Amino acid sequence: MVNDFDDLIALEAAGFTGFKTYQELFFDSSCISRKKGVYLIVGRGNKMSFLPKGTGGFFKGKDPNVALPFLHEKWVEGAKVLYIGKAGSSTGKATLHSRLNQYFKFGQGRNVGHWGGRLVWQIEGARELVVCWKTLSDLEPRKVEQDLIKAFVRQFDKRPFANLAD
Repeated sequence: MVNDFDDLIALEAAGFTGFKTYQELFFDSSCISRKKGVYLIVGRGNKMSFLPKGTGGFFKGKDPNVALPFLHEKWVEGAKVLYIGKAGSSTGKATLHSRLNQYFKFGQGRNVGHWGGRLVWQIEGARELVVCWKTLSDLEPRKVEQDLIKAFVRQFDKRPFANLAD
């Protein structure tokens, strides 16, 4: 389990790998595991600028953008981890590779089903954010995701910036 969400060495020690920017992964996502797991979206600094209109797609006609005051309210000062996500289940076929590629396509304005984490696409310079992942062989990704969010809340007293639900 992650002990410190602000320490990249701690994230690596907890089994997370990758640590690639969106920009790098847009061009070549072949390094992303084709197994189920969890992933983190990590910022490079504490101060972020927000866009009134992000790059996220309008999935099922719904506007993914939220008002700037809401983004400021959701911001977690001092936290590097911006979003905790999952890919796959014991019954599903999704993998980290397929789920993250779906997330990237959503961030490029395509109408794909990755509504979770959409606030990230209203961050100016979102393509410079870092993605890391951890494969899970025996554990259920949803449970691990929930446990990571709970651990984050214990450290920061609120959910990660782009996690709108536990």
